[in-house]
Amino acid sequence: MLNILLPVFGLVAVGYFAAWFGLLNPEADARLSDFVFIICLPILIFKTVATAVLPDAQPWGYWISYFLGVAIVWAIASWAGKRWFQCGQTESVVAGFASGQSNTIFVGIPLILKAYGDAASVPLFLLIAIHLPVTMTVAAILMERGTGVSIKTLLRRLILNPIVQGLLIGVAWRVIGLPFGGPFKTVADDLAGAGVTCALFAMGLSLYRYNLLGDLKLASLITVLKIVAHPSLVWLFAFEIFPMPTVWSGVAVLFAAMPTGVNSYLLAERNQAGVAAVSSAIAMSTCLSLFTSAFWLWALHVT
Repeated sequence: MLNILLPVFGLVAVGYFAAWFGLLNPEADARLSDFVFIICLPILIFKTVATAVLPDAQPWGYWISYFLGVAIVWAIASWAGKRWFQCGQTESVVAGFASGQSNTIFVGIPLILKAYGDAASVPLFLLIAIHLPVTMTVAAILMERGTGVSIKTLLRRLILNPIVQGLLIGVAWRVIGLPFGGPFKTVADDLAGAGVTCALFAMGLSLYRYNLLGDLKLASLITVLKIVAHPSLVWLFAFEIFPMPTVWSGVAVLFAAMPTGVNSYLLAERNQAGVAAVSSAIAMSTCLSLFTSAFWLWALHVT
């Protein structure tokens, strides 16, 4: 677990101390986040949608178990943000997104594969291919919907949203059946891979700018929903309501038990809403997931 989590904190720490020692402009995180949100993240979504290997028969119980858990914690965080923390529409969407967005690349993949081995590959990478495009698109829709604009303006804004563009181009690429290889694939892989590293570095810069322990109340709520409520709900759905193979249920629970993903910070920074709370929630949930993940591994009998 330490070998998995320490590199995450290492990248964040480099960004934090780069700001502390004045090596970069205090607002460099905003520019770096723009690069990730506008370039890297849409390419990552495009790549995953265009190349994902989907099963012939859809595992509906698997999808429902995971995304129903996401929907519930998202709704609770958004409602509490408005009711208890006087958040606006955009900030409440960011809080909800952070409560249901898992850190899969740095923490989820190595932990789940170590827990279940090759048997976890299909359910894990199937969920990775769907997870980010679905949650990012829903967040974009909810944010635009809260502005009170006309349907025509809403559709135009969604089409111009980099995340939605990455999703739409990926779907079109898949439907047309275009090849995905050679130098084009190399460039896409490099940009998609750079996104996670740059995002964690930018988050370190923002933690210095907004205070390492900024907005702890909302951050604490997001953390509890993410690493306690979310996996508990998925456990209930995957083991008690929707029958599926044990490995698939375990992957769904562990995926939900992962700390808040750095994409939440990108969404917050891009919209200048809830940045301090989300940055703190990512740091808190990542630290505490060392213990909560150990609990879920024990509960799933894979320790």
